[in-house]
Amino acid sequence: MLSEQIADFTVGLHFKDLPSSVVEASRTAITDWLASVAAGSLEPPAVKLAGVLRRAGGNPQATLIGLNEKSSALNAALFNGTSCHILELDDLHRSSILHPAAPIISAAFAAAEERGASGRELITAVVAGYEIGIRVAEAVTPSHYYYWHTTATCGTFGAAIAAAKIYSLTTDQIIDALGNAGSQAAGLWEFLQDGAMTKHLHPGKAAMNGLLAVQLAEQGFTGAKRILEGQKGFFKATAGEFFPDRAVAGLKEEYRILGNSYKIYPSCRHTHSAVDLALQLASEGLEPNDIEKITVRTYSHARDLVGEFTCDTPYKAKFSLPFCVGVALADGKLDLGSFDFSVPVKPIVKEVGARCSVVVDPELEKIYPASWAAAIEVTLKDGRLIEIRTDYPRGDPENPATAEELQNKFKELVYRAWAKDRVARTLEHLKNLEKLDRAGSLIDWKE
Repeated sequence: MLSEQIADFTVGLHFKDLPSSVVEASRTAITDWLASVAAGSLEPPAVKLAGVLRRAGGNPQATLIGLNEKSSALNAALFNGTSCHILELDDLHRSSILHPAAPIISAAFAAAEERGASGRELITAVVAGYEIGIRVAEAVTPSHYYYWHTTATCGTFGAAIAAAKIYSLTTDQIIDALGNAGSQAAGLWEFLQDGAMTKHLHPGKAAMNGLLAVQLAEQGFTGAKRILEGQKGFFKATAGEFFPDRAVAGLKEEYRILGNSYKIYPSCRHTHSAVDLALQLASEGLEPNDIEKITVRTYSHARDLVGEFTCDTPYKAKFSLPFCVGVALADGKLDLGSFDFSVPVKPIVKEVGARCSVVVDPELEKIYPASWAAAIEVTLKDGRLIEIRTDYPRGDPENPATAEELQNKFKELVYRAWAKDRVARTLEHLKNLEKLDRAGSLIDWKE
C-alpha cells in the first residue's frame, strides 16, 4: 500500500539522518519561498484574499507573511501559499512539473508557527514534503499536466506530509491525512484562457487542504487508505498514464529536493530557456530591428501553455513566450519591471514578439520533462540565419544560479515588504535555521 510506505518514510525521517547537502537545499528552498511570499503578499490577488480572511477571522496561530498579521494556521497556509505564486518567481522541480515551495513550505511553516516547532523540525518537514509531493507528481507526469495544475493537485499531498511531520502524526494518522488530502486535490488549467487569478489560489488551497487533512487526522477523522493507487483513486482519476512505483522509489536514498530549480525571471518557467537564449543574443549585439522572424523550437507543453504572443495584461504576458523573448531582445533583461504595464509596451517589443512563432521540436519533446529545452532560429533581414539551443534554463541544477544571484533576488523581493534591518536579521536567522528554537522567529516583526 503506497500510503503506508509514504507514512512509514515520514515517521522515520529525522534531522540527524539528513545529509548536509539536503539541509542546505532545504535552507535555499525556504529562503527563496520567503522572498516570494513577502513580495507577493502586496500584490492585488493577495490583498483581495486578505480582505476575505480578515472578515472571516481566526485565532492568531500563524502569520500572514508580508502583512504582519496573525490568523489561524489554515488561513496562514492559504494566504502564504497564494502569495508565493503570484510573481511567478517561486521554485520549480523539473521532472515532476511541480512548484513545491508554495504549497509545501506554506503548510509546514504555518504548522511550525502554530506548534512552536524548531528550525530543525521545519527543515525535516520541508524535506519530507518535497520528497512525497515531487514523487507523487512524477508518478502522474506528464499526462496529468494536460488538464491538472500539478502544483495544486500533487502539492496537496506534499503539504499534508510536511504538516504531518510537524504534528508528529503516527503512521495510521498519516495514512488518513493522505486519504483526505487526495480527495481535496484539485486545480484545472482553464484559468489560462482568462488570465484569471485562480492560478494563485491553487497552491494556497493545496497548502490549506494539506494542513486541514492533518488536523482532521490528528482528531481521528479517517481517510481512504489507498487514495493514490485505488480503483477510484488519484492516479486513475487524473492521469491517462501513471507510474505508481515512482511515488516511493528511492525514499531516503535519493533526495528530490537536490534537483530543485530556482527562477531568475518573473515569468512562467516554460519561457525561461528561450529567454536565456534571447538574452545571449542581445548580449552579443543582435539588434531587434534587424530581425525578420524568430522560430522557437521547444516541447508541446511549452507551445500549448505559452506559445501565443499577448500583452493584453501583465499576467498574460508572463505566459507569453514571444512577449518574453521580445522584451529580452529589446531590453537585454527580463525582470519585474518588464511586466509593469503602467508604462506602455515598447513598439519594438510588440514587433519582435509578433514575428516570433513557437513550434514543437520532436527531439526536444522526447527529452521533456527531464529537460526543459529550447532552440531559437533567428532569420535576419539580410538573409543570415542564427541558431542556438539550451537544454537547461538558468537556475536548473545543471545551470545553477549563483549564491549572489539568489541573495540579490531575496533582497529585491523582501525589500518590497520589510525594512532593511529586518531583512538583515532574517538572513542571519536563515543562515542559522537549524539552531533556532522556534522556526517562527524567521518572520518576527517584533523582538
